[in-house]
Amino acid sequence: MAVQEIRASFTNAARHIVDEGEFDLTSVGVDIGSSTSHLVFSRLHMECIGSRYKIVEREILHESDILLTPYVDGEVIDSDALGTFIEASYKKANLKRDAIDTGALILTGVAVRRSNARAIADLFAAEAGKFVAVSAGDGLETTMAAHGSGAVALSAEIGGVVMNVDIGGGTSKIGICEDGKVRDVTAMDVGARLLAMDDAGRIVRIEDAGRTFAEEAGVAIDFGLTPSARDLDAIVARMTARLMEVITLRDMSSDAIDLLRLPPLAYRGKVDAITFSGGVSEFIYGRAQATFGDLGALLAKSMRSAVDALGIPVREPAATIRATVIGASQYTVQVSGNTIFIEPTAAVPIRNVPVIAPEIDFSADSIDPAAVSAAIGASLNRLDLTHADQAVAVSFKWGGSATFQRLDGFCTGLREAMREHIAKGHPVIMVNDSDIGGLLGLHLTEEIKIEDAVISIDGIELKEFDYIDIGELIPSSGAVPVVIKSLVFPASA
Repeated sequence: MAVQEIRASFTNAARHIVDEGEFDLTSVGVDIGSSTSHLVFSRLHMECIGSRYKIVEREILHESDILLTPYVDGEVIDSDALGTFIEASYKKANLKRDAIDTGALILTGVAVRRSNARAIADLFAAEAGKFVAVSAGDGLETTMAAHGSGAVALSAEIGGVVMNVDIGGGTSKIGICEDGKVRDVTAMDVGARLLAMDDAGRIVRIEDAGRTFAEEAGVAIDFGLTPSARDLDAIVARMTARLMEVITLRDMSSDAIDLLRLPPLAYRGKVDAITFSGGVSEFIYGRAQATFGDLGALLAKSMRSAVDALGIPVREPAATIRATVIGASQYTVQVSGNTIFIEPTAAVPIRNVPVIAPEIDFSADSIDPAAVSAAIGASLNRLDLTHADQAVAVSFKWGGSATFQRLDGFCTGLREAMREHIAKGHPVIMVNDSDIGGLLGLHLTEEIKIEDAVISIDGIELKEFDYIDIGELIPSSGAVPVVIKSLVFPASA
């Protein structure tokens, strides 16, 4: 399947989505985390179905090796060594960098820290315009793991609740998935590389949480010491006990709460299946045998035994250690100028705006501002965008009439939820699938008195993990070109 040259279709505002019936994209997903880093190269075949492009075929071209993320010291990633690994991965994939149409760069853990993120971004400077770059905090990383592992898709398939437990090097992320959506997330300081040893068994890495578990187990640890097998088992037993306090959905001890990186799970219902992802899951499912000088194999054995005792079916997900994005699909639509609202017009163009898709109930005769604010707030929290230093697009499916009272209820709730973003001077961006973009934008400026930029466009249906570019107004038509870039997960195609 040849890769067509399609970049012009994304940059020429005069062209319309119907000009491109189908095409291929060569995409790369780059995942750089505290413990491991890897790349996956894919070919995505896109077809226009209805009013938007869909992925109808996905081919993995190459999966890189799993690299233990290199460090200059304990906190600063060795960007030179990482760059060498990235170049070698492109070479093994038999792909030149300019052959990549689109992609996603995902940074997690210490990779998000400013100096690391800047150095890593420099490695992809040439692709800056093509890539979606995501700095993932605990909430977003948990949500992405649930999607990437296939737990979200599995919950839709079985029509029930799936708990995804992503156990990595430094943290464990727990996501509750129900009917194809992530409903609740949390994260805890439990991971395989809280302690790491050299080939002789001497401790060479100790995280703060590692010391906590060792103290609970009554084990003395320090750099250069060689813990016994019994010592390591005791430490892992404490880690398992704390993580199981989350998994069993019971009230947690204060010691366990102190290890949480996000608020505790609020969900207290039935769990129909459990899936594991992250590096430790490779041992849980018997895919890995060799150890990496850490607690991975021991933690996997202990966790599998504890979870099996619950009697909840353990399902093998679509992806485990590679439960992350495989790249990004990308396509263009043009929005009618009849109902959009952009004030001032200089607010566009704007690029790489993350999308939230809160579940807002539009079925009632009135719209409750508090409910709107709560739904938007939950979406912001889940994707680590509550305190974002960037604009965020709020996507929703409008329902019912557009009376003054209903518009006012929605816009009031939106203003409350986005108050911090507005205070930072970010534009208020709304995207809906109906034809009320103009009315909403006008209400926000005239009635709600939003003084910052307001961008309200319609006729587009978006979802979480979409990113959008909104171009300048086209004078001849009053339309704006919108480029939508969707993160692609292993189970999404």
